[in-house]
Amino acid sequence: MTATPKQPYSSPSMPYGRAVRDTLTLMGLPLVLALALPAAFAGGGTRRWFGGRAESQRAEAQAAKDAAAAAFYELDTAQRDLRISIETIHAVDDSPAARRALADFQALGQRIDEASGRYIAAVDAHDLDRDDLDASAAARARTELTGAKDELERVKRELERFGESLAPLLGKAETQLARLAPAVERARQALLAATGALDAVRQSGLKADDLAARLAALSPELTRLNQGAGQHGVAATLERAERVAREAEAIRAEAGRLPERAAEIDRRLVSLRTRAQALTTRAEQVDPILSELRRRFTVACWQDLQRVPDVAAENVRQAEAKLAEARAARDAQRWADATALLSTVRALLNTTDEAVSAAGDRLRRLNAVQKDPQQEIDRTRFAIRDAQRLAMAGRTTPDPRHARPLDDAVARLDRAVATLDSGRHPDYWHFLTETEAVRQSVARVVAQIREERGSGAR
Repeated sequence: MTATPKQPYSSPSMPYGRAVRDTLTLMGLPLVLALALPAAFAGGGTRRWFGGRAESQRAEAQAAKDAAAAAFYELDTAQRDLRISIETIHAVDDSPAARRALADFQALGQRIDEASGRYIAAVDAHDLDRDDLDASAAARARTELTGAKDELERVKRELERFGESLAPLLGKAETQLARLAPAVERARQALLAATGALDAVRQSGLKADDLAARLAALSPELTRLNQGAGQHGVAATLERAERVAREAEAIRAEAGRLPERAAEIDRRLVSLRTRAQALTTRAEQVDPILSELRRRFTVACWQDLQRVPDVAAENVRQAEAKLAEARAARDAQRWADATALLSTVRALLNTTDEAVSAAGDRLRRLNAVQKDPQQEIDRTRFAIRDAQRLAMAGRTTPDPRHARPLDDAVARLDRAVATLDSGRHPDYWHFLTETEAVRQSVARVVAQIREERGSGAR
């Protein structure tokens, strides 16, 4: 029997080509690179081996090819990872810095394409599995593949440096992305809460049409939020979510206060109507007061009060008309209108109250000064003396800026007192207004002194 010759580098249990492929896969090289190994490594193949320098050069070239493949794979992976970062920044940030980063990445992409093209060309140019590969061809292959590898590694280092420079922009973008989902969810929850509050108000019998219209106006915004940041951009979606949340929360809060607001308007309607009725009664007492003023005092003491009864009656009439309008607005649940009308009523009644009170206060003050003018004189002189003591505190002579107005106040008081002896019917109202004016001028001097001394202490 003739022995069957063995097929070199072949085994039925573990073909050599599969072993090489598995080893490369474990090394982390892409499967496509493993599959690109020469067919001569497959089980059952044959090759003429020449040995010596040629085989040594072939092995070195193959090692250079493997190293270049690894560098190519690492660069491709780094580029893919960095592209994700760039896309994240571009989706969120439209600043000049972000636009420059995108342009720089595109320029780097051209460098990567050039380096990758050089590597692919070197691989395609040299078949390291040829049986007749000589030493010089293998050496050329090793040189070109090593150069391709070095270029791939240089570009990868550039890519890494560029990636490091993106850290601030990427951090900002990731922060905004992290805020996006919670912000959109808060907007949805705020809208849901506003809807619930509005439903509860309507169930209590209040219409709240203005709040319902504001809530309906947010519906298109909710649609845009649901469409997502991919269609409208991260920054715009984030701003929209925050705005919708604020408006929805405002609607919810106003809806919650609406029953209390309605009750408050009802209370004010009752209170102001009661006050208007009371002022009508008080205004009727002004005529007797004016009659007594005319009978006992000079014209100057009461002439400015002549129109108080007519003004009071007109103001009360207007207030009652506005109250009726406010009631109609409240029944129609026009809350803003009702509130504005009630404010007008209150202003009218305040003016009327002051005018009616002024007549009674005038008679009281004139009676008091007619009975004992000395009390008013003493009160004013005391204010002057107190200011003079303050002006002289810590000084041997007063400051002319303080002494002059105080001396004028003394003279003015003396003139006012002299008017009381000018005839049978002194102008008591002039006397009262003069003493009041003197006390005000003295008070201004006191405030000036204290301010100046306070500034000096500081």
